[in-house]
Amino acid sequence: MSLNNTFRNLGRTREIIGVLIKYGFEDLIANSTLRNLVTEKMRLHWLRDDKPALEYTRWERIRMAAVELGPTFVKLAQVLSNRPDIVPEPLVKEFEKLQDRVPPFEFVKVKLIIERETHKKLTDIFDEFSEVPIASASIGQVHKAKLKTGEEVVVKVQRPEVQEIVERDLNILREVVRRSDRYLKKQGILNAEEVVHVFERSMHKELDYLNEARNIERFRNYYKGAKNFYVPKVYREFSTSKIMIMEFVRGCKITDVRQLREWGIKPEKVVERGMDIYLTQIFEHGFFHGDPHPGNVLVRQDGTIILLDFGMVGQLMKKDKYAFAGIFIAMSRSDAREMAVQFRKLAVEDNITDMRQFVYDLNDLIEDYAYLDVSESSIQDVIVRLQKIMFDYKITVPGGVFIIFRAFAILEGIGKKMHPNFKTYDFIKPYGQRLIAEQLKPENLAAEAQSRISNFSAFLNSFPVELRNILQKTQRGKLHFEIELQGYGYALKKWDSVTNRIVITYIICALILGSSIALLAKFPEEMKFIYGINKWSFIGYCIAGGLFLILLYTILRKRVYK
Repeated sequence: MSLNNTFRNLGRTREIIGVLIKYGFEDLIANSTLRNLVTEKMRLHWLRDDKPALEYTRWERIRMAAVELGPTFVKLAQVLSNRPDIVPEPLVKEFEKLQDRVPPFEFVKVKLIIERETHKKLTDIFDEFSEVPIASASIGQVHKAKLKTGEEVVVKVQRPEVQEIVERDLNILREVVRRSDRYLKKQGILNAEEVVHVFERSMHKELDYLNEARNIERFRNYYKGAKNFYVPKVYREFSTSKIMIMEFVRGCKITDVRQLREWGIKPEKVVERGMDIYLTQIFEHGFFHGDPHPGNVLVRQDGTIILLDFGMVGQLMKKDKYAFAGIFIAMSRSDAREMAVQFRKLAVEDNITDMRQFVYDLNDLIEDYAYLDVSESSIQDVIVRLQKIMFDYKITVPGGVFIIFRAFAILEGIGKKMHPNFKTYDFIKPYGQRLIAEQLKPENLAAEAQSRISNFSAFLNSFPVELRNILQKTQRGKLHFEIELQGYGYALKKWDSVTNRIVITYIICALILGSSIALLAKFPEEMKFIYGINKWSFIGYCIAGGLFLILLYTILRKRVYK
């Protein structure tokens, strides 16, 4: 953050620090350079709400702090709830409780934004427009309307100035992470700056409604011939980065079993079709809906499944699809070693130093869950265990994998509610086997071989050049190594504290010595202060006494160095 930004955002930065302190995170402030931004007054008033913050768990306090800090931090928490490779499981569970609901903004502003974005009067576009929104969130809100051409639509309108607010908070977030990076690493969060970077990209996409419109059109293209699945169309001619107009569709929630039966639709068949559609998105297209909760999945009276809200989507590359499928295929075969191999293929990076122990941990997972019956088994439990293993071994995988995990958990909850014999594995297994078979097709094997040969050829071409550069730098004495020392923070702080105490001790001794020498000098009677002591000696003794009390306090108080 530049100097200008630092001063411009100082008020908001101090507000964020105040909230962190309020919820008991003084350790984060005290053990980073953020403490330089805390005024003395704030340090003396680290108060809590009506209930002491420390009576909540640390994870609850993080969630509460995110809520109080506003939409940017709520969104960050929601993004992190999909990344159990980065944050611990208890914190993931807390973040999953967050609801992105805020009071709506005034219709006058809605009208102004629409007219400014479309360069047309509201009445020139719509015959009817509901002033009361049907939904309201931190980024925008949704209104029902009818176009001049007669189609019923929903209009998504972005909140005024939300982009400026988000940008300001992102700047502050980057600065907070930069200042507290060493502390966060000690807490096990090794890639905080990368998390903020990924979140920043995610927020920029969410703030651009044209991005969601492109996602909708891509899904419509994939399923243009489908008879049992429908994606509402978007009206691109009226849509911009801040407003989006899309088709209004009628239907009941997929979990409304009573309504489905009244329409003569079997809930079990709906669940099976829904799983087939979602697994097709993952394993065939590699492009899938990221939030299939019941509010985003509707069913028409003719049994057609409708998917809404394409702001969050996930993607997997072909090689990642193969590795992801391989994990579940290996698990179904009780092959822990193959499961470990597929995990390594899926991982972007990992910290697996003991492969045998990794295989043993995966085998324990298989033994615990592979032989359970339908009533006992749960993909959610398996996912939680997998995420724990990934966190322990610092396995970083493509972000789309965790969106799939979350979606599987949601879909399993829907399935078990509507289908008495629902078992997620039975749906996943055929798709995984089909994908493995596809991987072994001659054309795919040839493409893989060509890719490996190309990579090896590139290595052979670049290796002599790189080696020559290293040798040349060595000869010139310009070969540099970067070494990062860790764990020396305590020693530096302790040495700094000891040095300060020695300096204060010297000052005290000098003041006492100087004041005592001044006692021997003859001063006029008017310079005498008390008990025959002159004013200069008295002032010197007082200052020395004050410094001594400060020194005594710093010695006796308990300090925790991190």
